[in-house]
Amino acid sequence: MWRALAFLALLALAAFGAVWIADRPGTVTVVWNGYQIGTSLAVALVGVIAAAIVLGVLWAIVRGVIGLPEALVRGSAERRRAKGLSALSRGMVAVGSGDPLAARRFAGDAERLLGTEPLTLLLKAQAAQISGDRDAAESAFQRMVDDPETRVLGLRGLFVEARRREDETAARAYATEAARLAPSVTWANEALLEAQSADGDWAAALETIERRSSLGLIDKATARRQRAVLLTAIAGEREAGEPELAAERILQAVKLAPDLVPAACIAGRLLARRGDVKKAARIVEAAWKANPHPDLAKVYLGLRPGDSVRDRLARAEVLAKLSVWDPESRLALGQAALDARDYKRAREAVKPLLTDRPTARACLMMAAIEEAEHGAASGQAREWLARAARAPRDRVWIADGIATETWAPVSPVTGRLDAFTWREPPNTLAAAPAVEPEADSTAPALVPAATRPSAPVPGSVAPSASALSSASASALASAPVATGPGTPVPVPTVLPAKAASAKTAGADPVSAGMAAAALPPGSADRAVRRMG
Repeated sequence: MWRALAFLALLALAAFGAVWIADRPGTVTVVWNGYQIGTSLAVALVGVIAAAIVLGVLWAIVRGVIGLPEALVRGSAERRRAKGLSALSRGMVAVGSGDPLAARRFAGDAERLLGTEPLTLLLKAQAAQISGDRDAAESAFQRMVDDPETRVLGLRGLFVEARRREDETAARAYATEAARLAPSVTWANEALLEAQSADGDWAAALETIERRSSLGLIDKATARRQRAVLLTAIAGEREAGEPELAAERILQAVKLAPDLVPAACIAGRLLARRGDVKKAARIVEAAWKANPHPDLAKVYLGLRPGDSVRDRLARAEVLAKLSVWDPESRLALGQAALDARDYKRAREAVKPLLTDRPTARACLMMAAIEEAEHGAASGQAREWLARAARAPRDRVWIADGIATETWAPVSPVTGRLDAFTWREPPNTLAAAPAVEPEADSTAPALVPAATRPSAPVPGSVAPSASALSSASASALASAPVATGPGTPVPVPTVLPAKAASAKTAGADPVSAGMAAAALPPGSADRAVRRMG
């Protein structure tokens, strides 16, 4: 539309000029070298325009002839580049589809046609990776590192290769360099944080979290939680030697994450030691409302060391009301009533936990009550001990397949910060048949958490998982876990502080239950007391 209007406007302007010249006739005379040429103005203008057109055509022909070799070279380069981009695209598709032969062929074509382009080097490295040629992949990534434009990309490739060959020192160096060159790179910051956490360098980890939060790499809630975990780790290390510094750090952690159980436990112990029982009680109660935990109950009941057993029972009742009678509060109340020799109250507290497949801690609690009231020879006490060996396992701290009785700020496997969660491990008997099958020698071995490489914080939360007798612990440790009928899988195994004896380590749950029933007098009560 606009082009048509512009053309009409130019046409009208030309017509107006022609009419204007026709209304004003004149003569143009050219004298050159003794010759005189005279003509009208209109003819002279037409001649000038025609001469300009002829000169323009001649100049275009001359330029075309002169630039012909360059045009041929440029056209060849463009066709070569088009073929290279096509090879690059097909190579990326081959890498994505997992075809190493096609990926390597297209990577070679792309490098031959395009040269050392960043995407060409990336395709070559990825083709080498899916082909299993680690040396070629590292060589390609190293070439990227030498180019300033692709340095961070090359560092990431070298980081991945170092992780694959389990060279954590090199991987950490690559991540540190990438974080220095590009502070907003997510993978480098995460790797750096994991390395600092694994080393226990909590101060450097705090700085990394602050930088990630300021750059917007993590949300504010995650940053607050991670800072609280690190401050709890610092307080756990300083609790015994530097209580004042530990108290300062732990109060900051509680302010950032009031529901963090280890932080509330450490804060309760430190404040109670200082004499500030009311503040300690408020902190523990706030955490208990969010996450009822046996460690919180232990700290809360022991805030005043001089309290009588009746006073501890009253405090246990407060916890039960705060958590709306959560199972953890019933177990804590049952233990407090048992200590006060109020056996009826202890039974009433634990009774609701016995209706639907009671856990090992509930069974041991009932065994202790029966033993304390009726003596070690009580048949009911022995029955509850036998049931404890076959009962579902209670909640423990679990991170990356590792189950442990004590909390730690990082995973012992990956170094991931705030990895441990308090939850129930997979329970064997929930999916096991009525008759125990024979042990499968080809099934993966179950490794106790005590033998795993872990790094619990000194002075942190006391053990809180169910403390079984040696025979019942052996039964729990030796039972295969199934996610479906007939499908054994390796899962974390929870063991008490004292390992099971070699005699009962391989026993099945039935044999272990019989062994538990034959325990010496007083063993049930000692096992329940170790639960706290």
